[in-house]
Amino acid sequence: MARAQTAGRKSNGRSANAGAGKDELLGYYRQMLLIRRFEERAGQLYGMGLIGGFCHLYIGQEAVAVGVQAIKQAGDQVITGYRDHGHMLACGMDPAAVMAELTGRAGGSSKGKGGSMHMFSTEADFFGGHGIVGAQVALGTGLAMANRYRDNGKVCFTYFGDGAANQGQVYESFNMAEIWSLPVVYVIENNQYAMGTSIERSSAETHLFKRGASFRIPGEEVDGMDVLAVKAAAGKAAEHARSGAGPYILEMKTYRYRGHSMSDPAKYRTREEVDDVRKTRDPIDHIEELLEKQGFADEAALKAIDAEVKRIVADAAEFARTSREPEPSELYTDVYSEVRA
Repeated sequence: MARAQTAGRKSNGRSANAGAGKDELLGYYRQMLLIRRFEERAGQLYGMGLIGGFCHLYIGQEAVAVGVQAIKQAGDQVITGYRDHGHMLACGMDPAAVMAELTGRAGGSSKGKGGSMHMFSTEADFFGGHGIVGAQVALGTGLAMANRYRDNGKVCFTYFGDGAANQGQVYESFNMAEIWSLPVVYVIENNQYAMGTSIERSSAETHLFKRGASFRIPGEEVDGMDVLAVKAAAGKAAEHARSGAGPYILEMKTYRYRGHSMSDPAKYRTREEVDDVRKTRDPIDHIEELLEKQGFADEAALKAIDAEVKRIVADAAEFARTSREPEPSELYTDVYSEVRA
């Protein structure tokens, strides 16, 4: 098969409803709303001292995880960095188990031992959040290599941010992925500021979808605030990787409304800038507009979904608050894997 030679292209602009039906749009709306309400409550629990350590919220970026998940096939893997709660929920992990992990309780997805940045669920094909910047890129490439070796037709969706895009191991991974035609889609969630430095100040090439050009990896820039645009681009990229043509890079132009982490006051940008994005590009508002324009839902129906989601999140928070803490003996479990010869 001929290998792609192009560096990539831009694909910006709000999509129309792109043929999406009522149930599909309502599903995206509910999923994105669940992520947002969950993250809002997680922020509250952090402020109350019930969540310790680092905590990175996904508010504003919901369309990326939900849009990619919409085209994911059974057995495809997802791996990401530490801004990972939204990906877990999009993968179908139980909100109560995710919230309990944030509070370090035994009922958590990783028995309370992983916390915000290091949850994992093989049942959901979620191979973790990872605290080391860029580390997941090499791991995701390894998962893709296993898929190719097993010839199982699966794709690994490997997420990282604009800050991690400048890490050396990313380019080592790109090189190997292209040489071996690995079935991996690299999803760059470009939320503009990395930890706190704007991309214009930290990157010589700010169009991150072009970063694979020297490795002959095709790429595309996508409106990451539009779930339908994300779905369409992810479907194309996954088909490319699954066909044996090798890796693909998607740069999702998105935006986080909160600071880098809960300890970040985000003084490097203006309140007016954040408010403007909320008013003009919010991914959930976009779906609301489509639903109302198509006559698929009115204000009362959308409020009912919001109320249902809030109940789910409230129950998750209560479970996280009341679930028991791990037994001290858990310190010695899941450290080694027993292998029989």
